[in-house]
Amino acid sequence: MGGGSALEPSLTGRSVAVPESRELDVFAALLERRGATVLRCPLVDIRDAPDPAPLLDWLRMFNAGGCDDLVLFTGEGLRRLLGVLERHAPGERAPFVERLAQVRIVARGPKPGRVLRELGLRPDLIADPATTAGVIACLGGLDLRGRRVGVQLYGTEPNEPLMAFLAGAGVQVFPVAPYRYADAADDAEVMALVERMRQGAVDAIAFTSLQQVERLFRLGEAQGQGADVREALSRAVVAAVGPLVAEALARHGIHAQVVPAGSYYMKPLVTALTGALAR
Repeated sequence: MGGGSALEPSLTGRSVAVPESRELDVFAALLERRGATVLRCPLVDIRDAPDPAPLLDWLRMFNAGGCDDLVLFTGEGLRRLLGVLERHAPGERAPFVERLAQVRIVARGPKPGRVLRELGLRPDLIADPATTAGVIACLGGLDLRGRRVGVQLYGTEPNEPLMAFLAGAGVQVFPVAPYRYADAADDAEVMALVERMRQGAVDAIAFTSLQQVERLFRLGEAQGQGADVREALSRAVVAAVGPLVAEALARHGIHAQVVPAGSYYMKPLVTALTGALAR
């Protein structure tokens, strides 16, 4: 991409590490517009499913009346399903919420209920304890034979105990996995970035959430490289989207040189970071 307008300081020749976030593409585009090379880094524990197509197929099946019951394992999963609709099929979002109101919903503990309340809904049943065994016990009190049950999975874990129970109960099951957890390949990518930073090959890193900060240090400690992470950050300009993220860095002994004043969003962060690198 070009190096931005004549009125904007340029980031041409600069490399900026951007931990993945829901706003990643917008943030990366703002940096690239100013000429930066953006290094994307999987610094979140929970990531969107890599391909939205199976999720959209499941959502359209659900909206068409394909399920009588829905088991929600996590509030995060429901949020991710809503996010897929908002990004790829916004016209399907309202029908999805309407359909949620019509099916019987079993929630694993209280967290899915919190997201449902934001939609003006509530679960019909809440499994307690909030475990797979709790969900099975909750479902065990229902007549499920011949029912069509959607199951929002916990990450990509296929949950074989629940699937076996439902198969034995004469149920037609429709599982969906709206997100996945970081894996060893993601960990290796993070540590490769740390090494590039230690070698001085990265000009800046911009943190946009507490979770990114905590995962970086958690991973460094787990791999016996906590000191390497701190050394790497000392060799780059460290930017934080706001004071809470800056405080999280400070707890790990890292000073954020760039924190936008008063407005904690992507564009002010890019502006502040560009100014710091220009200096």
